[in-house]
Amino acid sequence: PLTDCYVAVTGLPNPQSNHAIIMARFANDCRNKLQEVTEELVAELGKDTEDLAIRVGLHSGPTTAGVLRGDKSRFQLFGDTVNTAARMESNGLPN
Repeated sequence: PLTDCYVAVTGLPNPQSNHAIIMARFANDCRNKLQEVTEELVAELGKDTEDLAIRVGLHSGPTTAGVLRGDKSRFQLFGDTVNTAARMESNGLPN
């Protein structure tokens, strides 16, 4: 299967007391939207398109952020918080 990974953050650079609620709702919204899009694809293109899935990893804690320079500059997050969320996502069950 083809996979891709995205990271979403709340509370940077300004902390938010309800950061966990914000991220849990965002993850749930993503799951719901994927279900909606998958149903539309199946209706339009057939059953072969129903295998789309999403896995989510959530964790809360300190993080370090910065811009990595090189051929293509990009914003990057570092730290145990990010690593733990990534491990939770990669070991989670889809949908």
